[in-house]
Amino acid sequence: MSFFSSRRQPEPDPPRLDPQPNPSLSITQNPLGFESVLGSSTILEGTLESHGNIRLDGEFTGTLKITGNVLVGETATINADINAKNISIAGAVKGNVSGKKVQILRTGQVWGDITATALSTEEGAFIDGKISMTSSQPEEAPEEETPVQEIDITATDTAMVSRKEADEAIARIQQEQADSESANDTDDEERGDDD
Repeated sequence: MSFFSSRRQPEPDPPRLDPQPNPSLSITQNPLGFESVLGSSTILEGTLESHGNIRLDGEFTGTLKITGNVLVGETATINADINAKNISIAGAVKGNVSGKKVQILRTGQVWGDITATALSTEEGAFIDGKISMTSSQPEEAPEEETPVQEIDITATDTAMVSRKEADEAIARIQQEQADSESANDTDDEERGDDD
C-alpha cells in the first residue's frame, strides 16, 4: 500500500494538424504524480518550499515547507523536519515528521518524533523517537483540547514495533488513565463521606 500509485499514464494522442488551439487544455492543470523530484544524485542544502507533491531521492539538509504530499525514496537522506499532508518514507530521515497520514515502509528509517492522525509501518521499518497520534477532528474552533496519546519507542538494529504492539501499548495507557481517574473518583467520594 502506498499513498502514491504507480499508475501508468495514458499514451498521448497523436498531434493534430489543425492550427486551432485546443481550449480544453489549460496551462494551470495539475500534473499527475509529483510536481518536483530531487534526484538520487542530487545534494541540496537550504529551504525547499512546494505547494504540490514532491519526491525526494537525494540528500537534503535544511528546511522543508511542503503543503502537498511527500515521498522519501529509498536512496534519500533527509536532515530536516518534514511537515506535509501525507508522508511516505522509504529512506532515512533525521528530523521530526508530522502529517495527516504517515507511512514508514520496510526500508524507511526515522530518527525523530512522529505526529500523525494515521500511522502505518511495514515490517522492518526503523523508528527512534516519540509517536503522537492526533485526532482527525477538524481543527476549527475546538472547545477543548483533544488529548494526545504518546508512546516512547526506541528501536535498535532490526528490532521493530508491530501495529499490534503499538495498539496494545495505547490500550495499556488508556486503561492506566481510566484506573487513575477511577481511583481519584473513589478518593473524592470517601472524602465527601467524612465531612
